[in-house]
Amino acid sequence: MNNFYIMHMKNIKQILIIVIAALFTAGILYIENVLQFPVFSTADGPKAIFRGEEKENKVSLTFDISWGDEKAAPILETLKKNGVTNATFFLSAAWAERHPEIVKQIVKDGHQIGSMGYAYKNYTSLEATEIRRDLLMAQDVFKELGLKDVKLLRPPTGNFNQEILTIAERYGYTVVHYSVDSDDWTNPGVSEIVKNLNDSVQGGDIILLHASDSAKQTQKALPQIVEGLKQKGLKNVSVAELIANANAKSTEVK
Repeated sequence: MNNFYIMHMKNIKQILIIVIAALFTAGILYIENVLQFPVFSTADGPKAIFRGEEKENKVSLTFDISWGDEKAAPILETLKKNGVTNATFFLSAAWAERHPEIVKQIVKDGHQIGSMGYAYKNYTSLEATEIRRDLLMAQDVFKELGLKDVKLLRPPTGNFNQEILTIAERYGYTVVHYSVDSDDWTNPGVSEIVKNLNDSVQGGDIILLHASDSAKQTQKALPQIVEGLKQKGLKNVSVAELIANANAKSTEVK
């Protein structure tokens, strides 16, 4: 009888250990998943952010770079000359891999870096496994370049759907779109780029510009853009700062 009692107690202890271990593991997984959720996940699912709160009188100049060797460095120099030290650069990791010195300069100048994945392929034309692979490749490149906490994602070509938002959320990204498009990549003329931006910009806007080689007139437009923001009483901040408040505007993709 005593032997049965001892064996019975041992079984109970083993079961308790297994249960506690399972609960502990589940807790760890839960915490990891919660910590990876971007700020703008909602009860209805993940949403893309396209602007901040208007009353703050803050805007974000953002620059996409996916290819080219000539325009990024001069744009960085022009931003510095005009007192802008907190723009946000969304980089294709394949480009970043080939231009580590420019990436270092972006960080040194005080700008924020976001991801556009690795290969700059339209995510809406890829399978889910291909999107995940592209994001992971980009993460590896950014880590090798010493970039930590790259948590903002602008899907390549600007196209995305609910599946892409869900995948991005799982990898800890907040998807950032834009509310003002300068159309600078079409090279419509410096005055037209300035007009596209300054005529419509208001507090909370996320402004799309480019620093790839296709944007041949952006550098010359920047001084007038920065001056126009000042005249409107708008302050440039990083995207992270712009969307840090709970009232940032998101958009649902169906």
